[in-house]
Amino acid sequence: MFDAENLRRELFKLSDEDYRAFQAKIVPNVTKENFMGIRTPNLNRFVKEYFQAADAESFLNDLPHKYFEENSIHALLISALKDFGDCLNATKNFLPYVDNWATCDSITPKIFKRHVTELYAEISTWLASEHVYTVRFGLNMLRTFYLDENFDVKYLERVAAVEARDYYVEMMAAWLFATALVKHFDATIPFLTGRKLTPRLHNRTIRKALESRRIAAEQKTFLRGLRI
Repeated sequence: MFDAENLRRELFKLSDEDYRAFQAKIVPNVTKENFMGIRTPNLNRFVKEYFQAADAESFLNDLPHKYFEENSIHALLISALKDFGDCLNATKNFLPYVDNWATCDSITPKIFKRHVTELYAEISTWLASEHVYTVRFGLNMLRTFYLDENFDVKYLERVAAVEARDYYVEMMAAWLFATALVKHFDATIPFLTGRKLTPRLHNRTIRKALESRRIAAEQKTFLRGLRI
């Protein structure tokens, strides 16, 4: 059976103090004491070797976690769930405990791609949340699953309506719009030419787009001229 203390003992065997210090710098809203300092390949390998089905289920129900790496494991286990209902419920249970951008962005359930109609109703709820990382997660799901064959300009309109007051929400919204510019430039550019975004989101979208290698030089020139 799953044992939280045994899990932590095993995880600490993989800790790297230099990496722990690095993590604390790039995820500033998590205190250094809450990092173990485990490199991603090592953590991924550990999860595959350590967790059996029963242990995984027990771990997913053992909230909240203490360490960043435990939250990373939680995200990995959710992302691997193959039943949409189970995955959605596990995601909804976990989101209130997500407290940083790195954990948020590591929740990437592959099963969601096959259920975009049902998922969109949940995304709308997430985007209306008062919890920063729930909103960021909803935006990331739109960016991941709704900008290809499922694209509709209504998704961009929904994002434009989000009150992106927090930095981490705003940066994900900018990433989404920049991705949309890569994939659907003509449908997306009116949000910039028409000044439909807040000035900060407008400029951050342009900055993210200019970093992309998939946007043509002439399009980048045009975007530079749209800066506020």
